[in-house]
Amino acid sequence: MRQLFIASLLAAVPLLAHADAADDAIEAREGYMKMLSINMATLAGTAKGEIPFDQAAVTAAASNIEALSKYNTVPALFIPGSGPADGKETEALPAVWEKPEEFAAKYTAFQTAAAGAGEAVAGGQDALGPVLQKLGGACKACHDDFRKAD
Repeated sequence: MRQLFIASLLAAVPLLAHADAADDAIEAREGYMKMLSINMATLAGTAKGEIPFDQAAVTAAASNIEALSKYNTVPALFIPGSGPADGKETEALPAVWEKPEEFAAKYTAFQTAAAGAGEAVAGGQDALGPVLQKLGGACKACHDDFRKAD
C-alpha cells in the first residue's frame, strides 16, 4: 500500500511542476503587463493634461517601456497550459496559442514602436503625442486580437 502511495506521488510530480510553470508564467506576464500599464498611464495622463508635464517622469516612463520591450522572452511567457482553454484565469484570449506566429509578430511590432521612445520624448511635451500614438497603436493592435476586452 505504501509503495502504491509513493508511486502515485511520484507520478503527480510532473503535473505539479507543469501547474507551477503555468502559474509562474501567468504571474510573470501579468507583472510585465502591469509595468507597461503604469508607464503608459504616465505618458497618457501627461498627454491628456491629467498629469502636469514633467520631463524627467515622461522620459523615465518612455525609457522604461523601451527597456521592457527588449525582453524577447515575452511571447514565451504564454506557455502551453497557461491559457483559458486550460482553465486558467487570464486576460489572454485563446488566439495567443492558436496563432503564435501572429502573436509574436504583434510583439515585434511593439518592440519596433518602443525603440527610441525614451530619446524621442526628450523633445518636450510636443514630442509626447507622436510617441504615445505609436506605442498605443502597437498595444491596441495586440489587445484587439489577443486580450479580453475590458
